[in-house]
Amino acid sequence: MTRRGFIGATALAGASLTAASGFAQQAAEKDGGPKSGVTRGPRTTPIVCGFSGNLAKIPYPELGLIAQQIGYDAVDLTVMEGGHVNPHITNVDLVRAIESVRGAGLEVPMITTTLTSLRDNTAYPILVIAGHTDVHLFRTGYWPWANGSNPQRRLLEVRNDILQLAQVGRQYQIAAMLPNKAGGFVGEAVWDMQTIVADTDPASAGYFFDPSQTQAWEIPLRVALPRLKGVAVQDFYWAKTGGKWAMKMCPLGEGMVDWTLFFRILAEAHFTGPLSIHFDYQADDAPGAQAKDLEFVRKQIQTAGFA
Repeated sequence: MTRRGFIGATALAGASLTAASGFAQQAAEKDGGPKSGVTRGPRTTPIVCGFSGNLAKIPYPELGLIAQQIGYDAVDLTVMEGGHVNPHITNVDLVRAIESVRGAGLEVPMITTTLTSLRDNTAYPILVIAGHTDVHLFRTGYWPWANGSNPQRRLLEVRNDILQLAQVGRQYQIAAMLPNKAGGFVGEAVWDMQTIVADTDPASAGYFFDPSQTQAWEIPLRVALPRLKGVAVQDFYWAKTGGKWAMKMCPLGEGMVDWTLFFRILAEAHFTGPLSIHFDYQADDAPGAQAKDLEFVRKQIQTAGFA
């Protein structure tokens, strides 16, 4: 969907866009830069984020306003090749993108990156700038298991990468969130990543858990809970295509994830971190589908017993 189509579908007016630009400018000018968002006092429920990858065709100056119109509390901002912020020019675009979102009255509690090592020359600028602008969580990239390699040696390599990223993050008050990714990646089962981070500072490294990346998600989630910092919210089912089984993403509540149990576990753990709602399935009415998924999450939070 084009930028014009999306804005039209969400019933935005030109005057609203002008107003949002003014808010962004005020946020940028006040005390010299963007601040920590709009939350006042301690949270008792998770903060509901729109994954900015869902709005890939919306330029970042309008990202906050579009996310606000859909109804999100916050934005999970992509800082990667093809994302809203080009990692090679973060010194300009990252600050401006955060200003835009906060200027619309939303928060930026986390960024999503592809960082897996300090050997990536974009790592320092991303972590330093994000930390200085009061973004305190970053989702890392993925570490594939090397075919034919020694598993223990591979775990040591990944551990070294994570410890170095976490050490830099600690200096700037931004913690690493390690994703569980299906398809042959370290951390898919949570157990392997647990051996890496078990003796590290929980304030510097934790988990970004996605129940759609594992069929039997309950036990891995409970393992992750003491270090759980963020959650990806997306649903799926298995379908056979061309004689092979494959994951198919679908609207929330129409797939295999038991969301009632999932949110009850989060509530019992008093989880108040970011929930990043992903939108990775085809829909004729993308804005309407995103709004429906958001409403689903709101209802789950309301009935789960958060207090």
